[in-house]
Amino acid sequence: MAEIPRKDRAALKSDIALSRDRMGRELTGLRYEMDVPRKLKDSFRNSPMVWIGALTALGIVIASPLLRRRKVYVRPKFSWKGGGKKSQGQNLVEAGALVGVLKFAATLLRPMLVKFVAGKVREYTRGRKAAP
Repeated sequence: MAEIPRKDRAALKSDIALSRDRMGRELTGLRYEMDVPRKLKDSFRNSPMVWIGALTALGIVIASPLLRRRKVYVRPKFSWKGGGKKSQGQNLVEAGALVGVLKFAATLLRPMLVKFVAGKVREYTRGRKAAP
């Protein structure tokens, strides 16, 4: 194999050192350019009103379809009994009356229910004491 003269070796070493140095600087510059979070922070610091306006507009664009009221058409169910459907107000009145009647019945039946449960508990506890 042919041997490289010392003069050329020194030139090659200096070329390699220069290219390493250049490559290091290029990578540092690339790393600086690829730092997106830093760029966003700097951009927001330099022009906050532009960012606030753009984000507000984006929020309005996203929210506008949600704010539209949709028309919903509901057909009443056909009832064979009574010839027609009861109105919603009448259903509410019936439900309210039913709740009132149940509340009144619970008030009247509470003493009897308490007495019944107390008797059952007494019987259960007596049976437990008798059995060792």
